[in-house]
Amino acid sequence: MKKLSVIIPVFNEEKTIEKVINTVWQQPLENWEKEIIVVNDCSTDNTEKILDDLKNKFDFILLKHQKNSGKGTAIKTALPRAAGGYVIVQDADLEYDPADWPKMLKELENPKIKVVFGSREMNSKRRGYFHYVLGVRFLTFLTNRLFGGNLTDIYTCYKLIPSELIKSLNLSSSGFEIEAEITTKILKRGIKIKEVPINYFPRSFKEGKKIRIYDGLIGVWTILTK
Repeated sequence: MKKLSVIIPVFNEEKTIEKVINTVWQQPLENWEKEIIVVNDCSTDNTEKILDDLKNKFDFILLKHQKNSGKGTAIKTALPRAAGGYVIVQDADLEYDPADWPKMLKELENPKIKVVFGSREMNSKRRGYFHYVLGVRFLTFLTNRLFGGNLTDIYTCYKLIPSELIKSLNLSSSGFEIEAEITTKILKRGIKIKEVPINYFPRSFKEGKKIRIYDGLIGVWTILTK
């Protein structure tokens, strides 16, 4: 049976992490088994205790950072432990729904498709802060223009990528800009990226949303230099 490695970077998500892990664990995947790798990015709330308790309930790999280092670093920490043929990242804040995975995995039945992105932009009910939506559209436009892509959402969390490929990208980003780095490096290799529409349920800053406008500026620099 094929295996999907699910990487969950976590920083101060005491309100959502249990539900996220339970949802990921329960999500059925036809002909695929799941491997869950959680990276606690030095949380300072009750997240660490919750994760330690959940280890008694669910079978997952738990890795810990000694200092907060960012989403990109958490992904890089997890990748050497990923034993599945494919990798996908699941944010720990409930903005993305694992119920969208099966239709992404189904695209791999076409031997010409190796990489699948879940696009928030292809969903007619696209939600999110207006200036953030515009920011993602600009970053996507810039990437398409520079690297010949035809994408709609390069900053999506849901990127279904062969493990061998993502491990070979020599990723260096530490924060949210890793989304841009992954995309540009795949496009530079001439690899086609298939997009499918996914659901997206953005939370508010009051609820703990972490990405900020300056992350978009770092994203531009990443696209231009990686």
